[in-house]
Amino acid sequence: VQKFSAVRPLMYSRGFQVENLMDDGLATSYDGDFVPSPDLAMYDRVEIVRGATGLMQGAGTPSAAINLVRKRPTRDTKVSVSGSVGSWDNYRTELDASGALNDNGTLRGRVVGSYNDKNSFRDVESNELGLFYAIGEADLNDNTTLTFGSSYQNDNSNTTWGGIPVDADGGDLHLSRSSYFGNDWEYWDKDTRSVFTELDHRFDNGWNLRLAAIKNWTDSDILASFVRPVGATWQQRIVEQNSEYQQTSYDAFASGPFQMLGREHELVLGSSWRKSLKETNGGYASNRDVIVLGHCDPSANPRPSVTHTYCTLTDLEQNSVYVTTRWSLADPLKLILGGRLDWYDYNQDILNNPSTDFKVTRNLTRYAGLIYDLNANHSVYLSYTDIFQPQTSQDTSGKMLEPITGKNYEVGIKGEYFDGTLNASAALFQIDQLNRAREIDNPALTCPTYPGISCYEASGKVRSQGIDLEVNGALTPNWQVGAGYTFTEAKYKSDTDPANVGRLFDTDVPRHLFKLSTNYRLPGDLNKWHVGGAVYTQTRTYNVGTYLNAPTTVEQDAFALVDLMTRYQVNQHLSTQLSVNNVFDKVYYEGLASAPFGGRSVYGAPRNFTLSAKYEF
Repeated sequence: VQKFSAVRPLMYSRGFQVENLMDDGLATSYDGDFVPSPDLAMYDRVEIVRGATGLMQGAGTPSAAINLVRKRPTRDTKVSVSGSVGSWDNYRTELDASGALNDNGTLRGRVVGSYNDKNSFRDVESNELGLFYAIGEADLNDNTTLTFGSSYQNDNSNTTWGGIPVDADGGDLHLSRSSYFGNDWEYWDKDTRSVFTELDHRFDNGWNLRLAAIKNWTDSDILASFVRPVGATWQQRIVEQNSEYQQTSYDAFASGPFQMLGREHELVLGSSWRKSLKETNGGYASNRDVIVLGHCDPSANPRPSVTHTYCTLTDLEQNSVYVTTRWSLADPLKLILGGRLDWYDYNQDILNNPSTDFKVTRNLTRYAGLIYDLNANHSVYLSYTDIFQPQTSQDTSGKMLEPITGKNYEVGIKGEYFDGTLNASAALFQIDQLNRAREIDNPALTCPTYPGISCYEASGKVRSQGIDLEVNGALTPNWQVGAGYTFTEAKYKSDTDPANVGRLFDTDVPRHLFKLSTNYRLPGDLNKWHVGGAVYTQTRTYNVGTYLNAPTTVEQDAFALVDLMTRYQVNQHLSTQLSVNNVFDKVYYEGLASAPFGGRSVYGAPRNFTLSAKYEF
């Protein structure tokens, strides 16, 4: 996870940005500019499939599918109340109530509410977040369940558009992590409403039918600034932007077993439809006062009047049909074959610019996988899938770049131990992409749509190779552990610029990444206590560019973070926990500016604590 500004996290997997999130299997687009990070209070768990997942989502990056699984109602009555207090006046409370709504339990409901009010280690900055979630389930008969629900999330932030400035050569200015280079009237507010429904029917022959739909509405209002160098001085640039973002997703599929050649196999047949409509309007203004770094007064400048100079209406529609088969070739050998056809239609209308339209008819995404069970604990596999991703990045003429195409290969081994309580996996992957957007190094070449913003060009062939290693589960009944290591290296294999061949493509994604977390319940008379911790470490990242005709390098050296926690189970209803993050108070960037004029490097949080309590009944 990286930060493009204080409230814009970017997620990456295998060297590529994750651009879609799934709610109970229904894909929706994620864009930190317009869509808030979801509050996890309403979710039961997060499921992740790494690599290209075009068979699941259609068009998309070969990064990962992240599926957020919502909390479901329970037949038994369950209620929990929790609260926490943390560094920088971070206060949070949650309520979760679930149970049957009639005597026989065929009608069930659940509500979740949370409220978070916090300041920040950065001066002036604050955030207020509220969530309400409600879901109901009705058993129409023994084989059919209808689910319906809605959620509302409100995010109100007082924060800047950018981050910490860097020196003209890209070097660290060694500013205080509390530095705030904005104004006290800035805001970044997002409201998201969602409704969803689902119908599941279980046939007597083992087949299942699922119909699901979701619709999201997000309103985003921004008045914020970022600092940029102008010659040897610093100035603020103000952006005001209002947007309305609607997303709709439907999916229907049937799955079940079938018999052929004396063996039982599995089949999935489905169809999906996605549509999004985004309207954005805004403008820029410059504060002409020269900023003295380290001596900024957030109250010094009055709120400006910003003239809206751009208006964009983006309409995207994707229709798909898909089929997946799982063939049992022998008791230890399974073959998975799948295909997906997508009809993709993208249209963008820009004020004072010609409309841009892009269509793809019946794009075929193929998938093939082979799984062999070595023994009761281990299986090996290999897989192949196509990559297809339309791009919205523009070149210097305002034209959209051609879609990214490519192939994803993977081979690995998986194992489970101690009756399935401990799982391990190792995977080797190779991803080949053509036409992937690359930001043009020359800042003088700007996109006509948004003056002052860099434009892009299509790169040649980029190959990403790497390895994923992971262990998760219980080593003993009292000892939980999770560990993962990833090596990812994306390089140019060919390009219109011969000098790029052999170079790294995305230098601000770490090549080596390691995570370790553990939780241990103490034995004997101390069994009410849990102790745990986590280690996160990554290798050097950097961005290169030019400023004032001189080379620049913005970089983050390799670093490691350590977190610790302890939990005490007071009784069967009440538990308390103390967490301390960044124990050694490491100073680091969690997001890098693309160049000095970007002004968007973001410091990670200093050492901080959270004390929480949870009561369940």
